[in-house]
Amino acid sequence: MTERKLEGKTAVITGGSRGIGRAISRLFSEEGASVAINYNSSEEEAIKLRDSLPNSDIFRADMSSRDQVKRMFTEIKKKFGKIDILVNNAGIMDVMPFEEYDEIRVRRMFDINVYGPIYASLEALDLLKKSKEPVIINLASNAGVGTAAKGTTYYAMTKAAIVMLTKRLAFDFMDSKIRVNAIAPGWVKTDMTLSGKTEDEIKKAEEFFTSRTSLSMTGNVKHIARVALFLASSDSEYMNGQVLVVDGGRIDNLTHSL
Repeated sequence: MTERKLEGKTAVITGGSRGIGRAISRLFSEEGASVAINYNSSEEEAIKLRDSLPNSDIFRADMSSRDQVKRMFTEIKKKFGKIDILVNNAGIMDVMPFEEYDEIRVRRMFDINVYGPIYASLEALDLLKKSKEPVIINLASNAGVGTAAKGTTYYAMTKAAIVMLTKRLAFDFMDSKIRVNAIAPGWVKTDMTLSGKTEDEIKKAEEFFTSRTSLSMTGNVKHIARVALFLASSDSEYMNGQVLVVDGGRIDNLTHSL
């Protein structure tokens, strides 16, 4: 029998009840991890996921609220007693042309996409320091690396911040041997990317993004979850401060170099 890659580990997945987060929660559980699943508004999905995964539990918190994040990690500590892996996955995308700047909408993206990972990393730090193989995985985006997708400037700014947060935390936490890496996904079919779209609009989006990859394909959540597993496991033990772009080889990108 093949040994499971995360046997005995405890992982916290923010935004873990839907989309990419749900796929990561499932795969980490299959690989032996106990999983703390964060959610905010999707309680029904969170309960269904918890009930399908052994050694898992759900924890509600708006990741833009420092107080709620602090309370959530207190509850996680009581439940599991330790944290080995933190996946900062929770995020939102609000598409708007640059000239149509909306203060509230832009600040909401920064609050969740940037401050959320900061708060989670701060609150998980003491427990991560006690782990033998501590890992933080941040979900960035290829938008934060330089894609040309229209209306994503403000979203891209939040994800560019995650790229730099990843690199800086790799330095800041090196004395504690906490590995910090990131994934920058391309377009993946999730609740977030399909929200508000008709079937025809979804088809057009798939065709559009497929035409902009060198592999002529779009991604799915399992593609990203498998990379997260690689970064969470000892398979990537010699990696730190890296950003893995997983986007099918986008051709409308200023650069894939980091």
